Amino acid sequence: MPNRKTVSVQLFFRRIARRLEAVFFLAKTILSERNFIYLSSVAVAISCALAVIILKSFAHNVFKFANYANGYLKLPYANSIFPIIGILLTVFVVKKFLDGSIEKGSSQILFAVAKKGGILPKKQMYAQIITSSLTVGLGGSAGLESPITITGAAFGSNFAQKYKLSQKDRILLLACGVAAGIGAAFNAPIAGVLFAIEVVLTDVSISAFIPIIISAATGALVSEILLSQDVLLSFKQELTFNFHNTPYYILLGILAGFVSVYHARNFRKVEHFFSRFKNNTYKKALFGASILAVLIFFFPTLFGEGYESIKTLSTAHPEALLNNTLLENYKSKQWILLAFVGIIVLLKSFATGLTLGSGGNGGNFAPALFVGSYLGFFVAKAIHLLGLSNTLPIANFTIVGMAGILSGLFHAPLTAIFLIGEITGGYELMVPLMIVSSISYAVSKQFEYHSMDVKSLADRGEVFTSDKDKNILQSIDFLKLVQTDVKTITLEKSLENLVEYLSTGNQTIIPVLDEKNKLLGIVDFEEIRPIIFNSFRIKFTLIKEILTQPKETINHDDGMESVMEKFESCNQALLPVIKNGKFFGLISKVEILEAYRDKLKEMIIE
Repeated sequence: MPNRKTVSVQLFFRRIARRLEAVFFLAKTILSERNFIYLSSVAVAISCALAVIILKSFAHNVFKFANYANGYLKLPYANSIFPIIGILLTVFVVKKFLDGSIEKGSSQILFAVAKKGGILPKKQMYAQIITSSLTVGLGGSAGLESPITITGAAFGSNFAQKYKLSQKDRILLLACGVAAGIGAAFNAPIAGVLFAIEVVLTDVSISAFIPIIISAATGALVSEILLSQDVLLSFKQELTFNFHNTPYYILLGILAGFVSVYHARNFRKVEHFFSRFKNNTYKKALFGASILAVLIFFFPTLFGEGYESIKTLSTAHPEALLNNTLLENYKSKQWILLAFVGIIVLLKSFATGLTLGSGGNGGNFAPALFVGSYLGFFVAKAIHLLGLSNTLPIANFTIVGMAGILSGLFHAPLTAIFLIGEITGGYELMVPLMIVSSISYAVSKQFEYHSMDVKSLADRGEVFTSDKDKNILQSIDFLKLVQTDVKTITLEKSLENLVEYLSTGNQTIIPVLDEKNKLLGIVDFEEIRPIIFNSFRIKFTLIKEILTQPKETINHDDGMESVMEKFESCNQALLPVIKNGKFFGLISKVEILEAYRDKLKEMIIE
């Protein structure tokens, strides 16, 4: 049983929570709708920033302890052991306390916006913090930014639900939570705003900018006040741009595009491989984490987010990366260092795939920055060693490379440009950032039409795109339009029963089902018109003689784009819907078009 002190602390926090709720309910009655949204954006941002501080501080302190242990042992034993513990603990928490499942990746935010009206489960307010801190905090090779954005989105969504705000405001506060998360994680409010608008809200009105800006600025401010600068990814070097190096930046942009495609596809392959382990989650976790541990033993910089190694690469002594590795005695060999960095660029997608595929929780935002910095260093260092240019600023390429991979993976060039601009403390590298980010985005887009977080959802038609017509269609829940109370018939029934159905209603298609409610075919009124007006043929015609197969059927989980394509291809006004192999109902093209018009009117009014 909990002791008296614990109970009193719990009661204290509950009283504070109730008083805060009362204050916000009072504020809602006093303030205008717009001013209440401004107040709400601040509250959401503070909550999200505190979550960021907890996550980042925990991960940073574990990293420092692991480095201390490795320095004492002279090899990365702690680095190898911690990720196994972290992933196994994550699986245990998910299995025992989170109903056996947890939604990973920022794609869940996009799905909530596109299909659920911005509603995210309450458990996402704490589940991401707990599981990602165990996985990444204990060395899993992934990032904390994706869990942070999901947590922020969940804060915004559930705040809006708590105070009964409209769907439009709920999605807006969800985006505010995302902006605050990025703003706090990097102390980069502009990047937070751009990420929310560029990735989460593909269609955004001018009125939405102010709450998002307020949230991003608040998140960054709280982070600046409470979070140590050592924890944040930041650079203090004086960086300048020499236009003579432009061809090399173009080369970096092209390579970043191809490496982005390689990383995304390789990551998906590794994750897909682990999807086969469905029955024994602990076996899967141990298997994947053990392989990850081996990789980290040989390449310790794959441990955790990897931000400390990014900082090391941008200094005058990048050879420090080889400390506490099997190659420590070869630190003076520049080609050895180059090979080490190049191999890590190729291995990071495996390490991240192993981390997340085996049951850990995290994201690809930090890995994108990690791979970008290593690629930038590799390109500049290789040019140096090959004698093509002795004045190339390696630190610049290390930093600009991050924007290239971030832009290529997430298809968010503006976020990439301004994020790196903010964390470097200036915009002297704006031109190379624009060159590398835009070229990487263009190359990646040629091979991967959707970003890595969006691809799986877009393939199922479950996420917004830049096409406004598709966005409106995808926002329609077509299952609500399905006519489920339709008249059906079995093969054993007579044609007289069928005529009775047709004469007592306006249903022009009668589905024919078996005893297990599976669709055998349909009877179309237009095709049997000559029969039903002939009493002799009614008496002697069997149902199976007039049964036809529908030109198309709709699956219950088809996206709206797929549904409309089927209607267009068969030129029918009514189609049967199948759910889990059984007949579910009929869907009318007219009903869908009416719903489309209603959605369009709502958008115009807003």
